[in-house]
Amino acid sequence: MDPFAFKPLVFLLCFIGCCTGQGLLPQGPLDAILGSNATLRTLVDSPSFAFITWTFNDGVNKAINIVTLSPSSVNVAKPYQGRVVVNQTNGFVTLMSLKAEDSGDYTINIISDAGTLTDDIQLRVLYPVSDVVITPNPPEAVEYNSTVVLNCSAKGSFLMFSWTNGTTAIVANSRITLKQDKTSSVLTITGVLRTDLLGPIYCTARNNLQTAQSAPFNLTVYYGPDPVTIIPQVVQPFIRSDANFTLSCSAVSSPPATFTWYHSQQIMGVSGPVLSLQAIKDSGIGAQLDNYTCLASNAKTLRAVSSPVVSFIVMDPISGVRITGPTATLIAGNSTANLSCQATAGTVKTTTWHKDGKPLLASSRVVFSQDMSSLMINPLQKEDNGEYKCHLENPVSTEKASYRMVVNFGPEPAQVTGDKQVEENRRAVFTCAAPSIPPANFTWKLNGTLTNVTTEKYVIEKADLTNSGTYTCEAYNPVTGKSTTSSFNLEVKKEGTLDHGLSDGAIAGIAIGVLVAIGAAIALTVYCRQKVPHCCQPCRKLTRSDDPETPWRSSGVSIESPY
Repeated sequence: MDPFAFKPLVFLLCFIGCCTGQGLLPQGPLDAILGSNATLRTLVDSPSFAFITWTFNDGVNKAINIVTLSPSSVNVAKPYQGRVVVNQTNGFVTLMSLKAEDSGDYTINIISDAGTLTDDIQLRVLYPVSDVVITPNPPEAVEYNSTVVLNCSAKGSFLMFSWTNGTTAIVANSRITLKQDKTSSVLTITGVLRTDLLGPIYCTARNNLQTAQSAPFNLTVYYGPDPVTIIPQVVQPFIRSDANFTLSCSAVSSPPATFTWYHSQQIMGVSGPVLSLQAIKDSGIGAQLDNYTCLASNAKTLRAVSSPVVSFIVMDPISGVRITGPTATLIAGNSTANLSCQATAGTVKTTTWHKDGKPLLASSRVVFSQDMSSLMINPLQKEDNGEYKCHLENPVSTEKASYRMVVNFGPEPAQVTGDKQVEENRRAVFTCAAPSIPPANFTWKLNGTLTNVTTEKYVIEKADLTNSGTYTCEAYNPVTGKSTTSSFNLEVKKEGTLDHGLSDGAIAGIAIGVLVAIGAAIALTVYCRQKVPHCCQPCRKLTRSDDPETPWRSSGVSIESPY
């Protein structure tokens, strides 16, 4: 039998005795990964020995000899041949291609002349850390309602777990709990919020030798709709039916919310985030004040939230405005006029009337209908001639129309003006005036005999004695059928027999000159009396002269100079 066989050597150790706990090996355990190599090292550098033995005890079976070393030989037990490398200088033993069953206690014995030293160390063969997986339950969550359980499982030995949200460690609080065992860790979130797991979420499994991380995980948390907004939030109380106007509804929601529109709490049958004005009109609503809201619904959270209320009236603008009036000939005093103002489209809220740019007011002759859409003038007078305008208004538009009314009247009493006396060979002009619509037709008679003059002016370029007489002007309105006359007497005299007198301009000039002369005389007198009292004689007054060339003359003023 080999002298280094295990049993004789054990007998020898028992015979000579041994000492343990001498600090031959580092403090264990010594961890190594399955399939890798592990070196059992001593803390003694180049020990002096006769024999060194390594034995293995898995705690179940009897101790097994691994190797016996002497200064001249190495004896590896058969089960370890090809897997053990021994350092003959310091007794280090390297186990290669570790197996799970290599886990256990390893004992070294150093036998020398001084005695025997013994120590042991625990070797743990660890399975590699792998297959780190996060499994959610449930896979989808509803904010506020759900409790989410995330289970992190992994393969490996002596595992420890940690959780991170992005790069931030997840720690327990009132809603988050963490539990773990040898192969898994459980993260539980009660009443989950959308902000709890923004992600990505990682689970990390590790032991003393290895670390592995899960794939990034993002939990789907459904939330909303909240809040729900409608744009514009404030609108004018009236909206033109032809305006480019829409209502838009939005909501913070996952998944995106669906929208249903209501008017005055009645469903409109319009879906989608936008409500157009055309859709409102197509629904046959809007002419009265309505409240509009949108209802946002989430199919996952089963929640529905209404937007704030927006109220307005859809109103058509006024168009096609015209005034209809009498088509027959109107005669003052005999006719009645009815005017009506209407629009082909739009709702008229206010109607006002103007005549010749000024408000037309009701009177004993002017009567308006209750809605002001029409008026009656009875009887018509000449003052009713002019331009009539109606102004139609509603909150979204203003339109107007005009109508010119012609009221025939007259002629009113004729009046002839002109020179009543004229010298021979002088020009004579006299005019006949008789207000009338349409303008009157004129005829002239001289001493009852019809002349060929048919204008309002009668002109005699060079008068002679035969032109003296009574001129009669007749004004005739062919529409009213009325006529009026006025007579005028003209006296033609021989040349030089008429006192033409001074013209108004000449008289005015003379008056101004007299005033200036009087002022100058007064100023001169005052000056003389103050400066040279003895130089002035009494002033003489001005008297009227019979000579037309010098109508004024002085009764005599003499001023003698003392120098």
